Amino acid sequence: MAGSGEESKKLQLYSYWRSSCAFRVRIALNLKGLEYEYKAVNLLKGEQRDPEYLKLNPLGYVPTLVNGDAVIADSFAIIMYLEEKYPQRALLPQDLQKRAINYQNYSFAQVLGIGIHLANLPCFPFLQAANIVAANIQPLQNLAVLKYIQEKVGPNETTPWVQTHIRKGFEALEKLLKDYAGKYATGDEVYVADLFLAPQIHAAIKRFEIDMNQFPTLLRVYEAYQELPAFQDAVPEKQPDATG
Repeated sequence: MAGSGEESKKLQLYSYWRSSCAFRVRIALNLKGLEYEYKAVNLLKGEQRDPEYLKLNPLGYVPTLVNGDAVIADSFAIIMYLEEKYPQRALLPQDLQKRAINYQNYSFAQVLGIGIHLANLPCFPFLQAANIVAANIQPLQNLAVLKYIQEKVGPNETTPWVQTHIRKGFEALEKLLKDYAGKYATGDEVYVADLFLAPQIHAAIKRFEIDMNQFPTLLRVYEAYQELPAFQDAVPEKQPDATG
């Protein structure tokens, strides 16, 4: 994607091609027109446990963003950092009070490691959608969880496990977004919810064989993402470390 000045050239993104969390950040960088250096971290080879990488991200997850002296881990934290530092092409509504409340609620969910009950906050659909994906779907399909299930339960149990939790999350998202969705998840502009939804739906279709006809709203917005270069340039299959 096109850059936006010398400062953006400092950006380095530690990423794994198949990571939906890294996928979100790649979309954000693309939407904001920021150049970055792609630093591949092969999760299958255990490169996330390399001592040098752990200095950047002690949890050993991807993505990690480095911008000069700033090192930010966790996809939502990175997206919020980009939103504040590079305000072009806003990814959040402009109302400051609403933005602040949404920061608080999402931060609590991430720090506690649980899915808080944002369904009781109907005025914040874009954050609710992001939270459903980040707290209640994606963590249940990450590599460490799937490896644990394969070892402790059985090699044939990983796909049914993931499918169950994706369908549960997608059912909730369908109910949430049916009253808010326009061309995209929460209207006719791309916001944070879309950055979280696109990678999750992509993985559901490409990796976990979910029939999206059960979820017409999600399928419709996903089809709209196919028209956006910022989304399509971020897909896993186009990344430099992608494998067959």
